[in-house]
Amino acid sequence: MTKTEEIINKIAQDKIDFHLGVHVLLEDNYNFKELSCTLHNYIINSIPNKTDYNSEAYQRAVNSIPLKPTYTPIVILKNFSTKIAFNKLASLPENENRKVITSLLWIFKITDTERRNTECKNGCSHFWHELE
Repeated sequence: MTKTEEIINKIAQDKIDFHLGVHVLLEDNYNFKELSCTLHNYIINSIPNKTDYNSEAYQRAVNSIPLKPTYTPIVILKNFSTKIAFNKLASLPENENRKVITSLLWIFKITDTERRNTECKNGCSHFWHELE
């Protein structure tokens, strides 16, 4: 597991404060494409419904992202299916990158918490759920 992946998982598990974690991930010279791809994959894997990648936890996450609801990434996430929205997020101008990462990280935090509280409640083989 890379340092970035460890930070993402610690944020999702409330072992690092969300806002502090966002700041750490977005420090100097972060790689937007790599970070957004990692978050995209994490989200897709944490959502139980693989047919349309829509779940109650996903909708709750999108509707509670701690950014203004009028920001472009939020509007996209609320108005398009998951797959289309993620493609649109990847093609936004660079000045939207921080909002995209914040949004994706929040979605993963919520969907992974749901997975830990349901599918993984009685133990699982996800090594990242065992972080110290």
